[in-house]
Amino acid sequence: MDRRRFLQTGLAGVALSALGRQAAAAAPDQKPKRVALIGCGWYGKCDLLRLIQVAPVEVVSLCDVDRRMLSEAAEIVASRQASKKKPRTYRDYRELLKEKDVDLVLIATPDHWHALPMIAAVEAGADVYVQKPISVDVAEGQAMLAAARKHRRVVQVGTQRRSTPHLVEARDTILKEGKLGKIGLVEIYCYYHMRARENPPDTDPPDYLDWEMWTGPAPMRPYNALAHPGRWRSFMEYSNGIVGDMCIHMLDMVRWMLGLGWPKRVASSGGIFVDKQSKANISDTQTATFDFDDLTVVWQHRTWGDAPDPKYPWGATFYGDRGTLKASVMGFDFIPQKGEPVHRDVAYEFEQYPEDKTEPRLERHVAPAIRRHMLDWLGAIATRGKPVADIEEGYISTASCILANLSMQLGRSLAWDAAKGEVPGDAEANRLLRRPYRSPWKHPAG
Repeated sequence: MDRRRFLQTGLAGVALSALGRQAAAAAPDQKPKRVALIGCGWYGKCDLLRLIQVAPVEVVSLCDVDRRMLSEAAEIVASRQASKKKPRTYRDYRELLKEKDVDLVLIATPDHWHALPMIAAVEAGADVYVQKPISVDVAEGQAMLAAARKHRRVVQVGTQRRSTPHLVEARDTILKEGKLGKIGLVEIYCYYHMRARENPPDTDPPDYLDWEMWTGPAPMRPYNALAHPGRWRSFMEYSNGIVGDMCIHMLDMVRWMLGLGWPKRVASSGGIFVDKQSKANISDTQTATFDFDDLTVVWQHRTWGDAPDPKYPWGATFYGDRGTLKASVMGFDFIPQKGEPVHRDVAYEFEQYPEDKTEPRLERHVAPAIRRHMLDWLGAIATRGKPVADIEEGYISTASCILANLSMQLGRSLAWDAAKGEVPGDAEANRLLRRPYRSPWKHPAG
């Protein structure tokens, strides 16, 4: 380990310890928080196990409509939490929340199942950590924000770029200090080949999966292995595609780094231009423009071809009149017009958390950010303040990405009135702000 890496790792450890002490000091002599997880797939376990690493919580309840996934999660949690107790398991989140004995609820379901459990959880008195994007339509997000405020619950959104150590450094030491000068353009992008290309046949759902409940308020499609487990973002019925998955992270990161609110106008174009064989109905090519007064943020994704910069296949490039900053989950590069460039790599924490080395499917480079995001959430709960990725910030970033997809669908740019929560003078666009729900589920916007 060289000196710079030693300093980075050491400072990260100090910062994490300080966060932990801050959260503990704000809530002395309290019993461990009782935790529930709704959605026990890949990222649900990633989030929950990071929480266990940094706080003396007791995971008491798990919920999933996949019996095998649920059982596996219960075994892993029992092996990792201090009490070694196996959590109760549920196949319906409503039954879990009826107990009214959990303090914290993590929601990591497919996107079409974020709104109803989140609202039910805050109504049951829990503080919530909900994965991004918070919703699949704008009206859901509005209802989620209203519910959090009405019930005075602390809701953190899983946009953990806001808690990524090297990105915090880039924001504080480069952007806030004005080292880029005037920034007039930010490019955000993803060139991962992440769109499903297979074309498996529709089949009966496996006996361990409740497909009716999995589908919930979304349109009913025949079961297909592309949808579950794990690749449901191949379908717009359950998600907002790659814009809702990858653009939201980078747009939210840019908004946080630069202190931006709502875009004034959103425009997008794209479609399925290359891979026309797959059942997947999300775009394989898309560009979106978010206008913030005198700053333009431009998104592009391609699920084919090469990335223009192989070091930055998913990230953001800030262009200023005094320099350029490239930032991603793996590090950042500051290239000034005058002076020495600055490079940082992501810092791992294997010494403090050796289980990160062997945990299946863990994004090891993201684990430190998730831990800090959890501690930030706990600190806000202790003070009843707002976390760094408060539900309102998640609503702004989510809705902006949804507007990009609606712009592509309608073939025109969309202005946005943030105060009224609508597209001015565009009845057709406003109708699309709320998706129809499949019976018997009721849309939370009424």
